[in-house]
Amino acid sequence: MKFSDLPILPTSIVGSYSMPHWLERIKGDYFSRRISGRDMDDIYDTAVKAAIKDQEIAGLDVITDGEVRRDNMVDYFVERFPGIQIDRSSKKYYYDFYDMAVRSKLPTASLGLVQDYTFLRNFTDRITKFCVTGPHCLTKRINNQFYPTEEALAMDLARIMNLELKALVKAGCEIIQIDEPYYSGFPEDLEWGVNVINTLVQGVDARIGLHICYGNRYGKPSWEGSYRYLFPTILKAKVHQLTLEFARRGGEDIELFKEFNAPFNLGLGVIDVKTEDVESPELVAQHIRRALEFLPPENIKVLTDCGCFHLPRDVAFAKMKAMVDGAKIVRKELGQG
Repeated sequence: MKFSDLPILPTSIVGSYSMPHWLERIKGDYFSRRISGRDMDDIYDTAVKAAIKDQEIAGLDVITDGEVRRDNMVDYFVERFPGIQIDRSSKKYYYDFYDMAVRSKLPTASLGLVQDYTFLRNFTDRITKFCVTGPHCLTKRINNQFYPTEEALAMDLARIMNLELKALVKAGCEIIQIDEPYYSGFPEDLEWGVNVINTLVQGVDARIGLHICYGNRYGKPSWEGSYRYLFPTILKAKVHQLTLEFARRGGEDIELFKEFNAPFNLGLGVIDVKTEDVESPELVAQHIRRALEFLPPENIKVLTDCGCFHLPRDVAFAKMKAMVDGAKIVRKELGQG
C-alpha cells in the first residue's frame, strides 16, 4: 500500500502504544544486568510485533512500531549520538532520563534508526510511520558544555539527524513524524525552533508531520495554554502536517488553521490519552465534525492526542477501535464509507 491509497480521514496513533507492565519489569531486570542485551532484543521484537498486530486489528490506517523499544522519547535517540557523554549509572529506572553532556563538537555518524524502521515494515503491509524526537526537545535534556547557545547545539543535532531521515526514506519510509513537546514549555524558543526543524527536514522526500502537545510525562500534562502562541511563526515550518492534541483540551484552537490559512494538514487529536475512560465512536465523530467546520476532510488526519505509552493495553486498544469507528461514521456521512 502507498500513501496515495489511504482513505479520507486516515487514522493513526501519535507514536507510542501501551507499554506492558511485564515489559517494564523486564527493562528493570535489564538495567540490573539480570537479562542480556541479546535476550532484550528478542523481547523487544516480540513486543513490537504485538503492538503492530493490535493496531492492525483495531483497524488503523497508518501503523507505527509502538515505540516499545524506547525507554523514553529522549534516551533512545541521544545514546545513538557519538560525542554525547552519558552517565550510565544515573539511570535507575527505565523511564528515567540519563544524565548526559556535550563537551565537544558532535561528529557526523549513522544513528542506526533504519534497522528499527525496517523491522516495522517487514511485519505489516499497511502504510508505516516512523517518529523521531526533535532537536529542540533533545537539547533541553542535554547539558550543553560546548556550543555557544542551545540553538547552536540543536542545529548540529538537526544536521546529523537529517542524514538519518534521508536514510529512512531510502529504506521506504513515506511518513516521518517529528515530536517537539517542549515548544509549549518554552514558547520563546519557537522562532529558532522552527529554523531547526527546517534544517532537520531539508531535502527529506517524505510526508513530514510535526507533533506538538502539552507534555505526557507519566500520563500528565506538563503545561497548559492555547496553541495561539504557535501562530504565525509555525507557518514557516516546512512540514506537511501539524498534529495537536484537542480531545483533552477541546477544539477551540482549531479555528487558528482557518484564521491563518495554514499551509499544512491538521493532525487532529481525538483521543484523550491522559484518562482511561474510553471514548465512544460518536464522541470521536463529534471531534471530527468540529474540525470539518474549518477544514476540508482531505486536510484532516485523525490521531490520538499523544502517545498511548501510559495506558493499559486493553484501554489503549479500545480507544484505538473507537477512533477507527468514529472516523468511519464521518466517512459514511461524507459519502466515503
